[in-house]
Amino acid sequence: METLIFDCDGVLVDSEAIAEAVIVQRLGEWLPDIQPAAMLRQALGMTTAAILEHIERHSAHSLPSDALLRIESDIEKHLERDLQAIEGVLEAVAELRLPLAIVSNSSRRRVQASLANTGLLETLLGEAPLFTADQVERPKPAPDVYLLAARSLNSEPRDCLVVEDSVSGVTAAHAAGMTVIGFTGASHIEPGHGERLKQVGAWRVLQRMWDLDGLIQQWRESRSQACARRDDAR
Repeated sequence: METLIFDCDGVLVDSEAIAEAVIVQRLGEWLPDIQPAAMLRQALGMTTAAILEHIERHSAHSLPSDALLRIESDIEKHLERDLQAIEGVLEAVAELRLPLAIVSNSSRRRVQASLANTGLLETLLGEAPLFTADQVERPKPAPDVYLLAARSLNSEPRDCLVVEDSVSGVTAAHAAGMTVIGFTGASHIEPGHGERLKQVGAWRVLQRMWDLDGLIQQWRESRSQACARRDDAR
C-alpha cells in the first residue's frame, strides 16, 4: 500500500527555529566555552536529549541534572505561543489522495500539541497514525521508527514516500528503504541544505509545499514504469 509519511518539526510545523533559539540561549548560559548555535546545526533532527549529550561532550562544563526538563519546558511554552504551520501545508494536505502517517523524533505529546496549536489536528493529519521516538530504542538517524511505521501500517518500506527536513531524518528514512523528499521550506533552513539532504539519500528536494503533489505524481509514475520494465524482462 502506497503511503505518504511526514516528519513533523520543520515539515508540518515551523518549530525548529523556535526550539533552536531556546537551546542556544540555555546552553550559552550553562556551557560558556562553546558556540552552541554552530554545533546545533550539526545535530538537527536528533532528539533534544541526543542534542544536549552531543554538545556537552565538547565542553569543559557540565549541564545541570535537570537541563533536559528545563529546556523541554521552555520550548513547549514558546511553541504554544509562537508556532505556525508550514506555509502551504494545509492546502497541500487537502489535495492528497494517499494514506498519511506522521513519524517524528519528538514525543507524542509534543507532536499532538503542535498539530492542535496550528490547526492541523482538524485536517486529515488529525486522523493520521503517529509514530514517535519514544516508541523505539533507537531514534533517528536510526531507521527503527520508520520500520515500525511500515510494519504497523502493513506497508512495505519501498511503498512509502517520506517528507523530511533534516539530515538525521533523511538518513533514517533512506536506511529504512523508503523514498525520501528533502524539504527545505522551513525558516531554519540554511543555503546549501538541499544538497546535504541529497548526499544522505534524498530523492528530490522540495522548497514549497504547493509542489508536493507534483512530486508524488512523479514518484508514482516512476514506480509504474519500473514495474512495467520488470514485466517486460520476464
